[in-house]
Amino acid sequence: MPDAKLLKRGWEEIKVAKSLHPKTARERDYIAAVVSFYRHPGKKDDKRQQNYLKGMEKLHRRYPDDHEAAALYAFALKDSDRDDDPTHAKRKEAAAILEKLLLLEPNHPGVAHYLIHTYDYPGMAELGLPAARRYAKIAPAAPHALHMPSHIFAQLGLWQEDIDSNLASVAASRDASMTHMGDEGHQYHAMESLIYAYLQSGREAEAQKLIEQVKALPKMKSMYGVDADPQVLALLSYSASYVLELHQWEKAADLPMTPGTDFGDDVITYFARAIGSAHLGHPEEARRNVAEIQSIYNQVVTKKLPFADWADQERKEAEAWADHAEGKDEQALALLRGIADKQKTGVFGATGDLPAREMLADMLVDLKRPEQALAEYEAELKINPGRFDSLYGAGRAAEILKMPDKANAYFEELVKMCAGTLSGRPELTYARNVLSTLAKRN
Repeated sequence: MPDAKLLKRGWEEIKVAKSLHPKTARERDYIAAVVSFYRHPGKKDDKRQQNYLKGMEKLHRRYPDDHEAAALYAFALKDSDRDDDPTHAKRKEAAAILEKLLLLEPNHPGVAHYLIHTYDYPGMAELGLPAARRYAKIAPAAPHALHMPSHIFAQLGLWQEDIDSNLASVAASRDASMTHMGDEGHQYHAMESLIYAYLQSGREAEAQKLIEQVKALPKMKSMYGVDADPQVLALLSYSASYVLELHQWEKAADLPMTPGTDFGDDVITYFARAIGSAHLGHPEEARRNVAEIQSIYNQVVTKKLPFADWADQERKEAEAWADHAEGKDEQALALLRGIADKQKTGVFGATGDLPAREMLADMLVDLKRPEQALAEYEAELKINPGRFDSLYGAGRAAEILKMPDKANAYFEELVKMCAGTLSGRPELTYARNVLSTLAKRN
């Protein structure tokens, strides 16, 4: 959802549209539908979304042959879908509308784009593969269009296709910048997904190389119309993800602060530091970093900023690891389980986050509860297929439980996922050794 500044800007644009005195009823109806979203900037986002959905539905019903109205209504339906609705009826209705439109207009970029977003959800992503593979061909020079298919590929753990999609997006973004076409900011979003895919598939050297490239990129004043330099947040989040995903706890605990961050972004660094310190058995350091997150969270709540839920989640996850380091294990598990049960979608970018359920499983392994850990890893893999750490964790937990067939199946999937890489990650080496020993016996 847009913040107050963007809502105000949108309302100003609507006033300009009205001042032009649109001549047709259709033009006036389009403006009226958009007004329902931007009117009353102080209104809660869910109420604003409901009003917008009603406005778009009215527009679609009035002009049933208008493909643009149908596409916009479908996207509003998708945005109104709730994670706590197990039927996902609105998301499915949106998909049905968009699928019909794509048959009628197979080269419509907006329809393909919206369809990818609609299917970008656990259990539905496979249905989005045709649109994902088509979209890049519809707009082969558009950086964001080249990136969008990776949403579906990541949902399915198709890391090579994810990588190819985002490499193409980064290249197109840089080409557009060199020819003064703009769009250079799109590469940051693509690189966020690209680094994540590299880290899941044993290509951490390429992830590190990309992070070094980001350091050399020119400064920017804005991205997507927001006054902020994306390079600052990118360096912060990419670096945090790198050390956390690779379990480099010493580097995580000592992760340096990034100069020039926007308020709230430092939560990512404190989060990484807290988790790194806890894994090293330094509860005092972990607790100090939790306190920093708490301080930022308190200010976010006071200022009524839109990212309070995210800051609270980071705070609780960091606190869980601090609790674990202090021996308050049941309290730590309860915190992580509470967050995990709310996470209905996966983590598919180098944002500095880790899946709460995977962390819960890791903690259960630490506490020598492999049966519970295996159940949590397997639950995580249902919404985050192909996650390196969950595959390895599930394999190890199954091995401890003396379930060799299941353990070997997870190790085989991990090794296959990282085939052809030079990764020296100890988890991958372990999995390879287990399978090598098994092959010699057979």
